[in-house]
Amino acid sequence: MLSFQSSKNVLSLTEDLLVRIYELLAAESDRKSFRLVCREFRRIDSLTRRHLRVIRIEFLPILLRKYPRLQSLDLSACPRIDDGVVSLLLTRVGPGSNSPSLGHWAWGLKSLVLSRATGLRFSGLEMLTRACPCLESVDVSYCCGFGDREAAALSSAVGLRELNMDKCLQLTDVGLAKIAVGCSKLEKLSLKWCMEITDLGIDLLCKKCVDLKYLDVSYLKVTNESLHSIASLLKLEVLGLMACPLIDDVGLQFIERGCPSLKVIDVSRCEGVSSSGLIYVVRGHRNLLELNAGYCLSELSTALLHQMKNLNHLEVIRIDGARISETSFQVISANCKSLVEIGLSKCVGVTNMGIMRLVSACINLRVLNLTCCHSITDTAISAIAYSCRSLVCLKVESCNMITEKGLCQLGSFCLLLEEIDLTDCCGVNDKGLEYLSRCSELSCLKLGLCTNISNKGLSYIGSNCLKIHELDLYRCTGIGDDGLEALSNGCKKLRKLNLSYCNAVSDRGLAYIGRLEELSDLEMRALHKITGVGLEAVAVGCKKLADLDMKHCEKVGDSGFWALAYYSKNLRQINLSYCGISDMALCMVMGNLSRLQEAKLVHLSNSTVEGVELALRACCARIKKVKLFAPLRFMLSSEILEILHARGCIIRWD
Repeated sequence: MLSFQSSKNVLSLTEDLLVRIYELLAAESDRKSFRLVCREFRRIDSLTRRHLRVIRIEFLPILLRKYPRLQSLDLSACPRIDDGVVSLLLTRVGPGSNSPSLGHWAWGLKSLVLSRATGLRFSGLEMLTRACPCLESVDVSYCCGFGDREAAALSSAVGLRELNMDKCLQLTDVGLAKIAVGCSKLEKLSLKWCMEITDLGIDLLCKKCVDLKYLDVSYLKVTNESLHSIASLLKLEVLGLMACPLIDDVGLQFIERGCPSLKVIDVSRCEGVSSSGLIYVVRGHRNLLELNAGYCLSELSTALLHQMKNLNHLEVIRIDGARISETSFQVISANCKSLVEIGLSKCVGVTNMGIMRLVSACINLRVLNLTCCHSITDTAISAIAYSCRSLVCLKVESCNMITEKGLCQLGSFCLLLEEIDLTDCCGVNDKGLEYLSRCSELSCLKLGLCTNISNKGLSYIGSNCLKIHELDLYRCTGIGDDGLEALSNGCKKLRKLNLSYCNAVSDRGLAYIGRLEELSDLEMRALHKITGVGLEAVAVGCKKLADLDMKHCEKVGDSGFWALAYYSKNLRQINLSYCGISDMALCMVMGNLSRLQEAKLVHLSNSTVEGVELALRACCARIKKVKLFAPLRFMLSSEILEILHARGCIIRWD
């Protein structure tokens, strides 16, 4: 507690100095503490805040009035926003506001995130773009109903430089033409999964938006004609072509002769692309920094390797799924010494000797993916640890021959390691986790299907890896309540936890989980020992919980679900399939959780058809995706099904 004299000295600081102090606070938790000190500090926070991510839409008017100088507004967690809400925000912000110009918050806005705002349509978008004259970046990804009229509304934002329209499924060439003509200053555009876009739209885009530096047309059915148009973009640096089934090596010839500024290209999962096509790309772009060719090459050919000798600046290469030889590793190692990431997931021919040759020269590697490279042993892991001291991410899922010896080397030399995936590595044991716990920077640890670890091993992680925010213990049957106690005592920053099928976990273990205040994602399928008492502990303690999967938790009674409905206000996704929830509890959960967007409600043994229908009516205004037992298709009223469809809810029948 500050003394009176200390408080007086702090408050005597000028506004300029307080602003400078505030700007030095990087963590949101620190900024929250700052604004809670006193009224003056709260005023500084209001004047200085430039970015706002809104979690609950009901507080949006108050927040916009409180923070009038925003430059970035993220509404991706508010799917219920619609044209009416936008109209309200632009004419009146907060109760009792008497200002003649109440849309001030929009004047300086430069970035607007509306991802998954499926309730918004063209009139709301048009109001927003006209009210935000400084708008430079808009994200409307996963607004599946967006089409040409919404694109026309966005086209009035003439200063737009970045636009994300991923999965705007109704967008056609007509809408893209509107954007191309109206937003000619565009530098970054993503059109992934916009399946109605054709070569015609891409051609007009490339003619009008000549300043494009980033273009992603992944999953589109565009042909080589689009690559001919894209090749004319002189400033293009990043090109995404992932899973474009109609492009092939002939199209990549156009890229060889065009796009002189190209630094990054992704042709992964392009069935028509072979080593020959990649040779064209490499030959025409010696300054390439990133090449992603995962699952499109049958093998890494000698001719391609010969061309790669000239890629002296290459930092990232992903050739997942290809056949590769030991000599290939030698060529890459000798010529691509700037590599910081290499992806070899499911590659055939990856051996200890090949990896040893690779890392002997590529000492700056930070990310290495060896998923399903089954021949890898402790010998390769030791070589990686000794040579790559800057390694931050290692993926070795299903590398069954890795044991505590390899983990000992990682714990001794790779002290900067932040992420390691050891899923299905049955050689990992408690001793290995003890060695690994020396990596104090570890933030993501995946141990799914590691059946030889126990509470003792988890206690090492809980004691030493205090920065862990993601932990996967899927089917780790040796983990029980004592391990979770150690975890909750040390890993206070844990946000994502998978305990599914950890059968030894009981209500006592969930009580420890309830101490993890930052937890937002919890998977706990088939925990047969837990009851409503355990679920209540989680609901009360984990206020930030947003995603809960408790499929097959049959013993949880209504008391737990009542607690969930009362305390877990931030839940967005929930899986209650095969749970014994009653009609009343189901209605309470679905009605009270105001942020719920997705629910899985299959085989609810204690719920009736009437109960399920009432629950759906209670949440139909906001639910976006629901999974139901297939026979209910013929038992639920046509009225509720029509209401859900009309509101854009996707129903899956199981």
